[in-house]
Amino acid sequence: MRVVLAEDLYLLRDGLSRMLTAHGFDVVAAVETGPELLAALLELRPDVAVVDVRLPPTQTDEGLQAALAARREVPGLPVLVLSQHVEQLYARELLADGTGGVGYLLKDRVFNAEQFVDAVRRVAGGGMAMDPDVIAKLLARSGRDAPIARLTPREREVLELMAEGRSNSAIGQRLYLSESAVGKHTASIFGKLDLAPSDDDNRRVLAVLAYLNGAAGG
Repeated sequence: MRVVLAEDLYLLRDGLSRMLTAHGFDVVAAVETGPELLAALLELRPDVAVVDVRLPPTQTDEGLQAALAARREVPGLPVLVLSQHVEQLYARELLADGTGGVGYLLKDRVFNAEQFVDAVRRVAGGGMAMDPDVIAKLLARSGRDAPIARLTPREREVLELMAEGRSNSAIGQRLYLSESAVGKHTASIFGKLDLAPSDDDNRRVLAVLAYLNGAAGG
């Protein structure tokens, strides 16, 4: 699996490259600025991009904007962004095009290699990997008119864990529910969010997008 990595701190960039390589990824480019990132993404068309939000030359949201620009040119290009802090605006921009293959992790999660690599693989496969702290911050802003207002407290719990990229089995273990019970909750979620029958993986992504976009817009 081919990866383009963007991180301006050399030690972290080198460490991430080594970690990804050790887990079977092919790091085809490791860059440190926004313009270099955009050029690498458009030229190399990787399976996934792992991007620090803040990159030179502006050190604001250069990395995120370069990744979003690449996604406009290559629709669906999987992007996992890393950030030191939860920024609601960044999360909303990342989710705005309504497609999967996106993730937002706090840099603290990088120190858990298994969790980080799993997130990279999920995003590369077209899924989502949203940091629990990002989800919590977005939920704090959700309003009564948001689509998620239709969901029961248990359904919200299930959907929060779906947003983290967990399978029905993993959700069941976390909430002490059977896998079939989780399946019933997810079916109810799809119905309340007016998601027509389709591939289940696709509907999971659409449900999470509706959920997080509703929360972010509240």
